[in-house]
Amino acid sequence: MTTDNTIYDLIVVGGGVNGTGITMDAAGRGLKVILCEMNDLASATSSNSSKLIHGGLRYLEHYEFRLVRQALAERESLLRNAPHIMWPMRFILPHQSHLRPAWMIRTGLFLYDHLARRELLEGSRSIKFTPDGPLVPEIRKGFEYSDGWVDDARLVVLTAKAAEERGAEIKTRTKCVKAERAGRLWNVTLEDTRTGTHQSYQCRALVNASGPWVSRLFSDAMTIPAPKQIRMVKGSHIVVPKIHDQPEAYILQNADNRIIFVIPYEDDFSLIGTTDVDYEGDPKKAKISPEEVDYLLSIVNDHFKNRLSPSDVVWSYSGVRPLMDDEGDAQKVSRDYAFEVDGGRKNAPLISVFGGKITTYRKLAEAATDRICSFFPEAGPEWTKHAPLPGGDFTNHAELLPKLRQEYPWLPEGLARRYVRTYGTRTRLLLENCKSMLDMGRHFGANLYASEIRYLVDHEWAIDAEDIIWRRTKLGLRLAADDIAGIQEYLEGLHQAA
Repeated sequence: MTTDNTIYDLIVVGGGVNGTGITMDAAGRGLKVILCEMNDLASATSSNSSKLIHGGLRYLEHYEFRLVRQALAERESLLRNAPHIMWPMRFILPHQSHLRPAWMIRTGLFLYDHLARRELLEGSRSIKFTPDGPLVPEIRKGFEYSDGWVDDARLVVLTAKAAEERGAEIKTRTKCVKAERAGRLWNVTLEDTRTGTHQSYQCRALVNASGPWVSRLFSDAMTIPAPKQIRMVKGSHIVVPKIHDQPEAYILQNADNRIIFVIPYEDDFSLIGTTDVDYEGDPKKAKISPEEVDYLLSIVNDHFKNRLSPSDVVWSYSGVRPLMDDEGDAQKVSRDYAFEVDGGRKNAPLISVFGGKITTYRKLAEAATDRICSFFPEAGPEWTKHAPLPGGDFTNHAELLPKLRQEYPWLPEGLARRYVRTYGTRTRLLLENCKSMLDMGRHFGANLYASEIRYLVDHEWAIDAEDIIWRRTKLGLRLAADDIAGIQEYLEGLHQAA
């Protein structure tokens, strides 16, 4: 085992949205930080969400007004800071009087419009459906309101990139296997999961942001009791060929008081989810069940003329949400978060993060970093609210796309559009050595070229094909098995040459 003799201020365990958010914030305040993630960034919960930046309209029914207010306010900050991977989206809520009365929905939408200041997003309104629309004719009226879309996995990767650019070290495929206090320091052993080699580090504070593994890390690496248990709830989604041509998403009510989203996805598809099922076992092994598929399809078929069957599902994914361990149904478990702080005076502090949701990740990271910085009086002030993520230094797609098309007239419009919503202004870095499509290198299918793969390896910690086709992009929806094998072979060649 080798030893790094540097004393770090902070080691963060967990490369999901909370861990990368804390790492970015702490590095920007001047702390010397390492983040370790045992798999790829966003390889678990943070890449398996409903891809929404939203206040959580249904949380109002559970009286979580503070959480909704905070999330509504955060929508505006996030949409400004990352316009390449986030954008406003209108949601249509068909009304079914036997499920919720119209007055209740109007009241909820009024609160949704006014609980926090709204500048970028339109307010809600009542609507009537026409016979030529996508919904079944029995549904004649509804409501429309605003929330936002996010590429969740890219949010995590770009947050890690912002942390790295402020001095943090990002170590993927690196597992925390041991952490022991030694007075005012932590002795931490990290394992490279590809080689099995160990390296020892010291830090002044430790953050456990390992999501579904947050409680397990105490027994596995620290051999001390976890201060709090989380409740693991599986949420599953399916992707089908798009079932309508409208740009709006739909939010569908169901008799069990749950709601299901039907969201336009990657131009040609619809994303449908989510379920709420209590889960036990390894979060990495969570998969959708046939019963969940049938559940989602039945709700959609109750609303849309375009009827679906299991054979229409082209992809599915399941994520395990680490929620606060409250009593009651899985759907009612709070999406709020909490910190547990241990030590800090005579002993090196440990900060553990429980719960949370993507929309409030920046606020969670800010609150956690405030707590961390109480042990580091020399740390700088809060800074992330108005800080663009890498590639996000522009206003909107309609502004950036024409500029890139003018700078790279040889780039096909569809490819330019995908680059804008994936890399934003960093598209210029991806294309800096390219003057024609020939310079893009080998084509692997679905407009994925060697130049993009090299960029993702060099700048975004991509190691294998899955990192590229499901987390850095969603091109796995369009690639055949032979294409994916070719990508993996190419990547292995790059790693051997490095």
